Amino acid sequence: METERAGEAPGVACPGCGGVEVRTVEQARGGKGAMREDLFGRLAPGPDKGGDGCLHFAEGIVLTGLGVALAYTGVQQDKPLYTVGGAALALICLLGTFVVVRGDGREKAAAEAGAARAKQLWQPAHYCYGCTSVFCPGGTPWQGVLTPEAFKKLVWTEADYADQLLPGDKAKDAELPSGVLRELP
Repeated sequence: METERAGEAPGVACPGCGGVEVRTVEQARGGKGAMREDLFGRLAPGPDKGGDGCLHFAEGIVLTGLGVALAYTGVQQDKPLYTVGGAALALICLLGTFVVVRGDGREKAAAEAGAARAKQLWQPAHYCYGCTSVFCPGGTPWQGVLTPEAFKKLVWTEADYADQLLPGDKAKDAELPSGVLRELP
């Protein structure tokens, strides 16, 4: 009787190369070669929107405080340029802070709204170590063999947060083959 290797999906073979060294994408993100191949980022189910808004708010308030301190120095030393410049800096920093924090909130809301749809596409997917591709056994909910970048673009596009792909991310420029997606309930 043939023994299965630890972590490999039993009875699943890659439709691209026929290899049997496959794992779910969740296992592959933390498994063998994940750091070397950057699988954690390349197979991400969605944007990581953790406490960015709070950090950006704190940074903005510190910068606003610097502008207020500059304006206060101008008033104390009777230097109108410092007063006007500090007040302008404080106002710009405060407005900028609210714009950035609001944008962070919108991105986080979009990530939360699309999480269920992303999970439907991401959860059943498998990664093949032989040909470094991603596929769904049985072709459901999507079919074909994709590169990790095309897979990430598929998941992020269908979950409505593809606009959050960072500049330089290869998934942003990845091409999706037509007919890859089947209808989901």
